[in-house]
Parts: sequence; structure tokens; C-alpha cells
Amino acid sequence: MSGSDTGLEEPELNITLTLRMLMNGKVSKGETVKRIREQSSARITISEGSCPERITTITGSTDAVFRAVSMIAFKLEEDLGTGAANGGAVSKPPVTLRLVIPASQCGSLIGKAGAKIKEIRESTGAQVQVAGDLLPNSTERAVTVSGVPDAIIQCVRQICSVILESPPKGATIPYHPCLSLGMALLSASQQVTKLQQLSGHPVAFTSLGLDASPQSSSQEFLVPNDLIGCIIGRQGSKISEIRQMSGAHIKIGNQSEGSSERHVTITGTPVSITLAQYLIAAWAAEANFCVTPSP
Repeated sequence: MSGSDTGLEEPELNITLTLRMLMNGKVSKGETVKRIREQSSARITISEGSCPERITTITGSTDAVFRAVSMIAFKLEEDLGTGAANGGAVSKPPVTLRLVIPASQCGSLIGKAGAKIKEIRESTGAQVQVAGDLLPNSTERAVTVSGVPDAIIQCVRQICSVILESPPKGATIPYHPCLSLGMALLSASQQVTKLQQLSGHPVAFTSLGLDASPQSSSQEFLVPNDLIGCIIGRQGSKISEIRQMSGAHIKIGNQSEGSSERHVTITGTPVSITLAQYLIAAWAAEANFCVTPSP
């Protein structure tokens, strides 16, 4: 299937799509958002907080979402034109959108040896860049799309086609521009509680301080033996994914004779340790069907 032949516009495909973008400026203002909601039929929410950037979440049918994206792109172009009204013949800068996408889907978007992202660039004429680093306190990456509005709209359609065909793997920690490390820790502790309820096992996570310094440290905790397989995954795939997403080093100790638990040691910055703890707990809770409680 070619990049442009996405099939997303076929009426029989009743797909609900959610797209998250980092936005600021006039597009996030109430009147503009209200107009886009009404004319696109998409549900649009803006994250709360005092940060300059907000997360704009667009949900609806694929057509409704693309109508909203189109209106946002043309609004941004209009704002750029207003800013350069006295520029004479000087060409306007390109319109730029920053999508927020789970890191586990970015591999499909890039493709083997960068083939997919190259195809999208060439077929749409838009520039597409996937950030190398995770957005703070999250497992999501920024995907920057820039160009003229028509190119951006085509590009977003193709990106959406890829992410619809490649759902996110494991747990996703969504990016919040105003999220503090304390809130991330709260999120992690809530996920641990959920894991304990589902598995019927106590999971002894060592509590973390709120030190956001980049210095490396280690935390050790105990996990029941019957949860270890879920965390490691087939041929180590899940633990490798957790290491990559969190940036932490994770070591699982050998099983001791007569012990029903294994030592797990996480080494890294406080934030990477928090993310690793969250992901381990979230994945084990999500995969609880493979847990067999001890008699």
C-alpha cells in the first residue's frame, strides 16, 4: 500500500481517532477552538495549566479530526501572514505542527532504515522530524511537521494511517507540559496500587525522594516470581522496551532457592527510575492474565 493510499476516507471504516498536539498562541484561545469544534464536529480539549504550551487533544471520526487539523493549519498560516504583513515580497515561514505520539509507535513511523518517514516526506512535500528524546516525565515523543497547510494536512493523514495500523505497545505515560516530578511519582504509586489489586501480590517499591537532579542513583525492590515473566517478555523484549523508554538500567536478580520473590534493581536519574517503576508496574498490571496467584 502506498503512503497516499491510506483508506482512511472510506465511509465504511468507522474509526475514532485521537490526535494530540503541542500548541500555543491564538489557536488555543477560546473563540478559535469553539469555531473549529463547531465546523469540524471533532471534540477538542485543551490541557489546563499556566505553561506557555498546552496539549490540544482532537478526537472524532478520521474526517472530523482531519477537518480540525486543516482548520488549525490554515489558522496558523493566517497568523504567520499577519505577523509578516509589512514584509512585502518576503516569503512566509512554514507552518509548523508538533504532534505528540507514544514512543512505541515512532519506530513504525520512521520505518526500517528511515524508509517510511522518507516516503512521507517525498509524497507530501512536508518536513517531518521525530525527536530523539522522550518528552519530559513521559514515554511520548514530539513529531514536528512543517510546510504549507496542504502538505501538512496530507502528512498528518499519512502519520495517522501509520499509528492506526500500529497501536502503542505496553503502557504509555502521556506528556503533560506542567507535570512535575512529584506528579509523576504519584502516577507511579497509583499504578503500583493497581498492580497489587489485580495480582493479589504485594509489590515492594522503595519510595523515591523528589530530587530532580540528574545524578545517578539506584533503587531496589522485590517482585513476585510469577510476575517476572510478564515484565521480561518474550526473549527479553518487554524489559528492553522499558529500558529504552525510561533510560534507566534495570537488573533482575537470579531466583534464590526457596524464595518466592526476585530482586529488581533500577539505576538512573530520579526521573528515569520513576518512569521505569511506572512502566514495570503498568505492564505487569496490563498483562495480569499471565499471572497465576500462589495457592
